[in-house]
Order: sequence, then C-alpha cells, then structure tokens
Amino acid sequence: MTTAIAVTSPELVLPPPDRQTPPAAVLPPPDRTPLDAALDHTRHLLDQHGYLVVLYPASVPAAVRRRLHTVRSVLESERIALVESELPPLALAVLVRQLRQLSATDLSPGVLAAAVRLLAHYVHAGAVLTSVAKLDRVPVSLTTHARSWVPGSQFAVVTAPEPQLVRLGPHAAPLKGPDYVTRLTTAAGQLTSAWPAGTLAAQWQVTGVEQATLPPDSARWWGTGKLVEFAAAIPDISVLYQLIGSVRRTVCHWCGLELIGDRCAFCAAPVPPGEQRQPSRRAPADYGTGLDPHEDTGPGAVIPHEAAVSDVVPYGPSHGQT
Repeated sequence: MTTAIAVTSPELVLPPPDRQTPPAAVLPPPDRTPLDAALDHTRHLLDQHGYLVVLYPASVPAAVRRRLHTVRSVLESERIALVESELPPLALAVLVRQLRQLSATDLSPGVLAAAVRLLAHYVHAGAVLTSVAKLDRVPVSLTTHARSWVPGSQFAVVTAPEPQLVRLGPHAAPLKGPDYVTRLTTAAGQLTSAWPAGTLAAQWQVTGVEQATLPPDSARWWGTGKLVEFAAAIPDISVLYQLIGSVRRTVCHWCGLELIGDRCAFCAAPVPPGEQRQPSRRAPADYGTGLDPHEDTGPGAVIPHEAAVSDVVPYGPSHGQT
C-alpha cells in the first residue's frame, strides 16, 4: 500500500520538482466543508492509498484541530497519522514537498510519518522583517525592539533549527547556516529585498534559489506583512532517503508498523524504554557542501536517535467532535 500526504491548506502545497512527485491532498476547513463530506473525502483517500499522513501547523485554529481528530475518531482508523509542526508556513510547505517525494519510495507508512520531525531538523527557516515588535518566535531584546521603530531597519531572523536574529547592515554578522547541500526557497510579502537570494544564498552556498508565493498565514506567524520568508532544505531525494535510512528502526508493539523515533505516529504508542536506548546506525554519507549526494563516501557520522522523535498529537477520548 502507498501513503497519501495531506495538508490543511492549499498554501502548503508547492509545485513538484518533477513529474514523479505525488500531489498532496488538501483537507478543507470545517467552515467550508460539512463533516459528512470530510468523512467521505478521507475515506476515499484511505481506500485509494491505504495510509494517510496529515501535516498541519501548530498555529491552526482549534476548530481545524478538532475536525482532524473527529474524522479520525469517527472512522476509527489507525491508518491516519496527525503530525503537528512548529515550522513557519513556507518551511512547512518545503517539508511537505519533501515528504511527497519520499512517499513515492519504498519507505513504509510508519517510517514516513515518523520522519517528519527528523527532516525538520534539516530545514533552516527564517525571514527578513522590517519590524520585530510583534515577533514572539525568537528572543528579542529591548534594544532590538527599539530599533524596530527606526525607519529603514531590516532584520534577518532564523527560527529553525535554532533561533538567530541580526540587524541587517554593512557590518551585520552572518547567519549560521547548514553545512550540507541545500536549495533556498524564498517568498516575498510587502517587502522588496534581494538579501535572501543574494547575500544569504552566497553565505550558505546554496545550489539554487526558488521563488514561491508567500503563504497567507506568514504575516500572522511573523508578526508583520512586510517580510521575505526563506527556507533552505536538502533538495536531493536520495540524500533524504539515506538520512532516514541511517536511523534505527523498531516495530510498534501496538499496531505493528515499522517506525523511527520513540513514538508511533499512527497509534501514538510509545516505544518501550529499552528499545529507545539502542544505538543508532551510522549514516551512509557525510552531507557536506562538497558531497555528491548520489555517492556513498563512507561510514559518515552518527545521527542521534533522539533526532527522530515525532511531534504527534496524542489521540484519545479527550478530543471532542465537531
């Protein structure tokens, strides 16, 4: 059986890089689709593919979150994984596209769903902002807040994999970036700035720059509509496949699905502590900027097992229906 990838808004679906990349299903919000229609849509996806992985941002309205759990509950299906992400909108869309590409490989549903958190560690997400006065995603000092009121000020902010904030200018410190091959995706709001595609792309030595449409939720997420959002991620599907394959796999003792990490993304059953302490396998390659992603160059580095922990919203009776 295959695995379908679904999202909660069409803005999380980027154009595919090739004809082999499967599309993503969009689950309409409850104010646009009655429950019966949502149930029929989801049932059709399960009948067609067998398993369904739904990615949604942690910032979705409570009604959307309730609808997802209601559909899963009514269908009584453990073939639906609801995976929450803290990534900003553009970065999440990039991650969704990676998962769509991986869904065309032989990765099992449990491993594919559990790989979301692992892949998120390799996405560098940020934005250029004219103001950080309403930014609550990274620590902002009072001095930096005050500088937001200076006309012409611009700030470069990175929220993942670790927070960074610099005020742009002739002597601005470079942002710490990936030490492996990435491609940069940018999306402009009410701001014109060549800094991400120029200065940042050169600093991070990306292989290329792709322009996308800014997701509507980005302005609320970053606290301002005057921004250019960016996300750098591994573009090669073979590298992503090797990365996931480098992490030790276990079998869920409850539903029997193969997984990576400490919890099943489908039934939310935790992996017994004894199995969590087992060591990871070694990565087949070291993903530096000079690496040919198609070439296995050696044993590589150890990827910590903890990096594969899934962000799974626990499923249970506490979630009401709507």
